[in-house]
Amino acid sequence: MPQPAHSFPASPTAVSHIGVLHGAGYVGGALIRLLAAHPAAALHTVTSRTFADQPVGAAHPSLRGQVDHTFTAPDEVAFGSLDALLVAAEHGRSMQVVPGILEDGFDGPIIDLSADFRFRDPAVYPEWFDTAHPAPGLLDDAVYGLPEWSDEIGGASLVATPGCYATGITLALAPLAQQDVPFTAHVTALTGASGSGATPSSATHFPDRDGNVRPYKVLGHQHRPEIRQTLGTHVSIDFVPASGPWTRGIWGTAHIEWDAPVGPEAVAAEYNDAYGETPFVRCTPDGLPSLQPAVGTPFCDLGWKTDGSTLVVGFALDNLLKGAASQAVQTLNRALDLPETAGLRPEPPPAPAA
Repeated sequence: MPQPAHSFPASPTAVSHIGVLHGAGYVGGALIRLLAAHPAAALHTVTSRTFADQPVGAAHPSLRGQVDHTFTAPDEVAFGSLDALLVAAEHGRSMQVVPGILEDGFDGPIIDLSADFRFRDPAVYPEWFDTAHPAPGLLDDAVYGLPEWSDEIGGASLVATPGCYATGITLALAPLAQQDVPFTAHVTALTGASGSGATPSSATHFPDRDGNVRPYKVLGHQHRPEIRQTLGTHVSIDFVPASGPWTRGIWGTAHIEWDAPVGPEAVAAEYNDAYGETPFVRCTPDGLPSLQPAVGTPFCDLGWKTDGSTLVVGFALDNLLKGAASQAVQTLNRALDLPETAGLRPEPPPAPAA
C-alpha cells in the first residue's frame, strides 16, 4: 500500500500546450472547460473522429463563445507542438494509439483516462475487458495516477488515471488499508447517467432511469481488481454498483468488518493524517457526506460513522470531475511541476505592493 503523497510544487513559469485526444465525449468536454480556465496549461489541440473540422461547440454547445477551437482529425495531430497529452478515448482505444505516439518520440507526459494502462498484470485485460493488451511492456512503466496516494506522477511519461468508482472507494479505504490489517469492505455505490458515456443506451434512457435505481455488474465490476491492486490483497471488497436517477455524481458507503475496536478518535486520526494536507479530499468526521455538495467540484467528500464495533465510511464525488477530468488535470499539474490546484481551485489574488 503506498504512502500518502503530498505535493509542494513550484509556481508556474510558462504556459504548456496541451492536446486532448478524443475530446467529443462528456469527459472530453469537462477537460476542455478546465483547460480553458487554466493559468499555465492551455488547450492547443483537441481531436475527434466524428466532429473533425467542426468547432468544439458542435459537440459541446455550452462551450460556444467560450472556447475558440476546432476539432482535429486524430491522424492530423502535430505532436511536436505539444507539451503534454490528455487521452479521453473509450476503453480499448488508448492501448492501440499510445504505443505509436511514444514510438514516434513524443517525450511529454501522457495522461490516459481509460483503463488501458491501469493494471500491471496484462492477464487482467482478457479476463475483464475481453481483449489482449497489444503493448504489455508499457504496463510496467505506467504510473497509477491517484494523486493522493502516488508520489511517482512527477516525471512519469505515462500516467493512468483511476476509474470513477475506484477513486471514491480507494480514497475511502486507503487510510485503513495502509495499516496492513486484513479487513472486508461491503461497498454499495450509485452513479449518475453520465457515467455511462455520451452514446445513448437502454441504461441511460430517461424513462427507464428516472425515479429508478438499477444494480448492475454486482460483485463483478471491472473497478474491483483495480481497487485491490492499489489497496493490497489483504483487503477484500464486495462491490454492488448501481445506476442512480441523476445525471452526474457518485455516492456510496463502505461497511467495514474490523476485528479490533474502532474508536471515533482513532478513525479521525487516520483520515486526518492521510488527507489533512491534500487539496481535493474533504473529510467530515461527524457523519456521512451527501452527494450534491460534491457535484460540480474537484473534491471527493469523505465521512464516517462508528459505534465502536461497526465502521461505515461514506464517499461522494463528481464522476466527470474528481472521477475523471479534474483528477486528470490534477495529475497533469503534478506531471508538469505546476501547483496541484492550478485551474481547479480559485487562487487568492496577489497581495498589493507595500
